[in-house]
Amino acid sequence: MNNSSAIWKKVQRPLAMSVLCGAMVASLASLTGCVALVAGGAISGTLAASDRRTFGAQTEDRAIEVKGGIKITNVGGNAAHVNINSFNRRALLTGEVRDEAMKAQIEREIRGIEGVIDVINEMEIAGPASYTSRSSDTIITGKVKASLVDAKDISANSYQVVTERGVVYLQGRVTQREGQIGADIARGVSGVTKVVKVFEYISEEEWKSYQPQPANTANSTSNP
Repeated sequence: MNNSSAIWKKVQRPLAMSVLCGAMVASLASLTGCVALVAGGAISGTLAASDRRTFGAQTEDRAIEVKGGIKITNVGGNAAHVNINSFNRRALLTGEVRDEAMKAQIEREIRGIEGVIDVINEMEIAGPASYTSRSSDTIITGKVKASLVDAKDISANSYQVVTERGVVYLQGRVTQREGQIGADIARGVSGVTKVVKVFEYISEEEWKSYQPQPANTANSTSNP
């Protein structure tokens, strides 16, 4: 293992623990989608460099989530509990809405945001989830992220994890192999009732381009 890979492996676990602890604090402080953005921001700068999205896409995703959150509030108000998570300009909508009309209207509003290329509508027709349910979902998300960090042969930062009523949604730019590994890991976490893969798949050739390059030791080896 080269130096860059070794260093990254050493910091992954502490970062995962930060995610888990931060998620637990966030669930106690507030149950709104905005808190998720704030909690995630604490480590986003550290992880951005290893994200498989371009920096431009990362920036657009954050803007989509902020704009989407405002539109969701304007449409649903207290009658809806909807979270928006954008990955590579694909917006995932989860949570609960009052009726089909509200569900359709929120989707239309999100599709109208500049930069959005697709919407994955996973909203349910139901009353807003309870405090206990949302707190449990936050903790499950942290556990899944920590489990992904512990796994071998995958990069935990290639996955985005969202949990709603015990259902785990996995986003990211991954290979078929990585997607299956991530889903299997998530299914093994206590409290998870279902795993939904919402991946953007890449080829193994593209995957290789993201791997750390071996350090050049030619100059450090002395001639006999």
